[in-house]
Amino acid sequence: MTNSSINQLSAIILAAGEGTRMKSKMPKVLHTVLGRELLNHVIDSAKSAGTERICVVIGHKGDEVKEKIGDCVEYVEQKERLGTGHAVMQADGFIQEEGDVLVLYGDTPLITGETLKRLIDTHRKENNGVTILSAIVENPAGYGRIIRDEKGNFLKNVEHKDASEEELKVNEINGGMYCFKAKLLKEALKELTNNNSQKEYYLTDTLEIILSKGHRVNALVVEDSDEILGVNSRVQLAQVTQIMKRRINKMHMEAGVTIIDPENTYIEPEVKIGKDTIIYPGCNLQGKTVIGEDCIIGPNSTIKSSQVADKVTVQNSVVLESIINSNTTVGPFAYLRPNSNIGSHVRIGDFVEIKNSTIGNHTKVSHLTYIGDADVGERVNFGCGTVVVNYDGISKHRTKIGNDAFIGCNTNLISPVTVHDEAYTAAGSTITEDVPAKALAIARARQINKNDWVEKRKKK
Repeated sequence: MTNSSINQLSAIILAAGEGTRMKSKMPKVLHTVLGRELLNHVIDSAKSAGTERICVVIGHKGDEVKEKIGDCVEYVEQKERLGTGHAVMQADGFIQEEGDVLVLYGDTPLITGETLKRLIDTHRKENNGVTILSAIVENPAGYGRIIRDEKGNFLKNVEHKDASEEELKVNEINGGMYCFKAKLLKEALKELTNNNSQKEYYLTDTLEIILSKGHRVNALVVEDSDEILGVNSRVQLAQVTQIMKRRINKMHMEAGVTIIDPENTYIEPEVKIGKDTIIYPGCNLQGKTVIGEDCIIGPNSTIKSSQVADKVTVQNSVVLESIINSNTTVGPFAYLRPNSNIGSHVRIGDFVEIKNSTIGNHTKVSHLTYIGDADVGERVNFGCGTVVVNYDGISKHRTKIGNDAFIGCNTNLISPVTVHDEAYTAAGSTITEDVPAKALAIARARQINKNDWVEKRKKK
């Protein structure tokens, strides 16, 4: 037997429940906390703890779970819900003869990889047959209790309904997560019975089986009892979201980010933020967003899966899957749609929308402008009310604007069209042909004043 086989680590995640209290059309484990499914949070923690393989036990609308989570894990189906022990039985073929296996729940998104590592390390250091993750809580009502002897050794797990008056005073509860020696779990599952009033197979019965065979069973108390919280209702979903939000915001603040109002700032787990950046209230930072140092993210801004370089200011704006380079200002009330690449020292002003476009360095798009499917050079100035007309009703077309061009206010650029370097368009023009370098394009009707027209109209 090699050390590598002894130290093999896998995980079984139970995710077959219907979650009736959620009152939802979709499986409970697919509800999200800060942009990520409950189940994916648990998968991420298991992976960060070092698991080599993960098996998810699915049941209710399992096809939806598989479609959403993908092939990063293996799946087995629990066709009948006959208890937690029965759920783990379905993964019998997944459980190897060597190494250790975690048993986790798909509705506990607050469990961290660090805690699971502590559980695994304790399990292996103490040579336990199984190690339970427990918690000390003020109100243990309804939970199974961890009963220890006078030396602190594990004696048994007792359910609330079966506990004596003395046992009910114990406030160490079973958190429902375990690290088993894989071989012992496999053997214990074969001995499970459903000789109880519910006619279910309980995973907790494996503790007594393993203990009766002379193997050590112990419980590790989690440092933060919030980590074992499960989600069974929309109310609990909101509670867990608040806890995770505070956890993430605290981490960023301790790393040198100023968050003005942590209670009203939502930052998803994969977001990265540089030092001395200031995040104002109402911000929602999503996906794999990366924000540099010395930025100001103003109130009520949403930034999703975007890259924001150093010294950028975003005010009351929406930025989706885009890039903003250094020393640029965006907003207020700007909308950067996917695949926008904004250069350095650029000004994107109020009520500007940019989509699938590149904006060169030192360019100014100050207000009330739409730029779609365009490649814009450096030091370009856009007047108010400019529209890049990129759609002809059938296809999208690109517009090109060279360096140092000047686009007069209320210009319509009918794509595909090119405005070359240092060219100008006159205010109110509709440009349908290329504008040569250093030329002025005027595309509007000559003004005609009809004197006394109003008086003539009144007489009619």
